[in-house]
Amino acid sequence: MVDLTTAELHGALEDPALNSMNFLNEVAGQYPDAIQLAAGRPYEGFFDLSDLHRYLRLFCRYLSEGLGLPDDQVRRTVFQYGRTKGIIHQLVATNLELDEGVTVDPESVVVTVGCQEAMFLVLRALRADERDLLLAVSPTYVGLTGAARLVDLPVRPVASGEHGIDLDDLVRVIRQARAAGRRPRACYVMPDFANPSGVRMDTSTRRGLLDVAADEDILLLEDNPYGLFHGEADRLPTLKAMDESRRVVYLGSFAKSVLPGARVGYVVADQRVAAADGSVGLFADQLSKIKSMLTLNTAPIAQAVVGGKLVEQNGSLARANLRERTVYAENLRHVLDGLAKRFPRDANGVAEVSWTAPAGGFFVVVTVPFVVDDRLLERSARDYGVLWTPMHHFYDDGAEVRALRLSCSTVPAAGIEAGLDRLAALVDDELRRLRGTGELL
Repeated sequence: MVDLTTAELHGALEDPALNSMNFLNEVAGQYPDAIQLAAGRPYEGFFDLSDLHRYLRLFCRYLSEGLGLPDDQVRRTVFQYGRTKGIIHQLVATNLELDEGVTVDPESVVVTVGCQEAMFLVLRALRADERDLLLAVSPTYVGLTGAARLVDLPVRPVASGEHGIDLDDLVRVIRQARAAGRRPRACYVMPDFANPSGVRMDTSTRRGLLDVAADEDILLLEDNPYGLFHGEADRLPTLKAMDESRRVVYLGSFAKSVLPGARVGYVVADQRVAAADGSVGLFADQLSKIKSMLTLNTAPIAQAVVGGKLVEQNGSLARANLRERTVYAENLRHVLDGLAKRFPRDANGVAEVSWTAPAGGFFVVVTVPFVVDDRLLERSARDYGVLWTPMHHFYDDGAEVRALRLSCSTVPAAGIEAGLDRLAALVDDELRRLRGTGELL
């Protein structure tokens, strides 16, 4: 007996974007012994359970000694339902000033259940009617695409180009959409070591992007989970740090810089919003209304853990993540050197297999001369014992994609070497098979 059909439910539930994360997690769960070069999880080697208790104590001391709250109010702040916009907003603002050179009113910060909720809140607020659409650099983080589906906001791809976004294509897509009667509201970008491409925008591209946003009157949604992990390269200013006209809505996360288990992110939405009664408030206040009907608030205990880490580090997470940054840079070098060793160019300098060489972040994209799909991933996990992510999950057109994403964040050097050996065996066998069938000449 069937109680419901998907035709009776929200149409996005049939969309491949909403299946991607669950599918990839299921494959990893089915093959727990496979080497994990798929998930973009942070390094676990420095996790210590005693840190959680210390962070909680430090945050409570900050409430009592730093903010002057009496004991009963300290207990209530941590144990009770809390302020919808969050209880660590002042610490977040301090962190942004120290690490990003961004000065924001703490009231423009909404602390969210991970960055995923921050995306949802912003997209839900921007989707006013059926004319609205979102632009996003392609390939795009699948969580953004899925969130857009849930609020019925179409996503139009923009070419990435050599420097992270093709500004001419962005203008073309905007104007083409407007000519068709649509209303582009914002463009989603990840300027620092983007997931999945690993590409970083240079400073001139960032300036150009801000100019386009101003000229074309759109917002920029800047997502920055990997900015602290810049390897040996110099850090570049975020779009928000360069933003002089409140064009940038900044999406932040403590998953990589503190710990993912807390599920704490935030959004900086300092845009001015005029209400029907003539009053003017913050975009953050509008997002808070949506959040109050979605998650009520972000768990105060989780915020307290993150807040305690911020207090301990005097507000700067750049200093606190120096060890992790070193690990990620070394792992990235292992991946890049390992790929070069296993897939050399031929005598004519031609390579059947190629890859990106990002300066930092977690991800390397490997391009191969055959289609990479979910069936190949399952075969890789089952028969070769290595996991990676098919790049088709990050595109929205359903076309065949001949590339895969490797993550270098969680696996130590020895595991990277073994994983690349297994990947090379899979690629060699697949090439041999396709040549034997005449599918690859």
